[in-house]
Amino acid sequence: MKKRLEMLEQLQEIDNQIDVLKNAQNGLQGELQGMEEVLVAAREGQVGLEARVAQLEHEKADLEVSLAAEQENIHRSETNMKEVKTNKEFQAVGREIAAARKLATEMEEQILQKLGQLEELKAELAAKADDLAELEQNTAKRRDDKQSEINAVQQDIDTDAERRAAITSQLPANLLKRYDSLREQRRGQAVAIARDGYCLGCNMNLPPQLYNSLYRCDELISCPHCQRVLILKQQPAA
Repeated sequence: MKKRLEMLEQLQEIDNQIDVLKNAQNGLQGELQGMEEVLVAAREGQVGLEARVAQLEHEKADLEVSLAAEQENIHRSETNMKEVKTNKEFQAVGREIAAARKLATEMEEQILQKLGQLEELKAELAAKADDLAELEQNTAKRRDDKQSEINAVQQDIDTDAERRAAITSQLPANLLKRYDSLREQRRGQAVAIARDGYCLGCNMNLPPQLYNSLYRCDELISCPHCQRVLILKQQPAA
């Protein structure tokens, strides 16, 4: 029984170490995911700017087509004015030309505004493209480094898993089931040290008769308070 208790203690140490390694690995995975999210956001921002540039260019092109059509109307109206017979017709055509010229001027101003916006956006797009290229390069390097850390931790986990398997293969199935159940119920601690009449797992006082039974190591004894398997460890002599 003493051998089994020692193996349970070793098993818990290994499981605790695996828990620590998995937590570290999860943290590294989270950092890796965070880097990818930053990169995705930067790429989406770039795509958004490109879409805005394309939209402005489309709007500018539409305005230029409309302006050309309006200028053609003005030219045609000015030509027709030469053939007008009455003063009333002359005034009507004049009003049409004035309205068309006003509209053409507004279109020209809108085109200039679009050109200004395009110039600003294209400058921003060029800067963002440089930033994105640098970010992609840095992220690739950091991704490789982070993945190497994750792989190194996984190697340690695999090594501990092999040690764990070597121990569990020597323990009865019912004992392993009890151990795993206790670990789940007691925040990863299925085994507790008993010392000076106390269970160090829950810091509760143990009955004297139960505590004395621990010296014999002829059976598995659980703490009556927290149900962890008890292992007697005497305080080292001064």
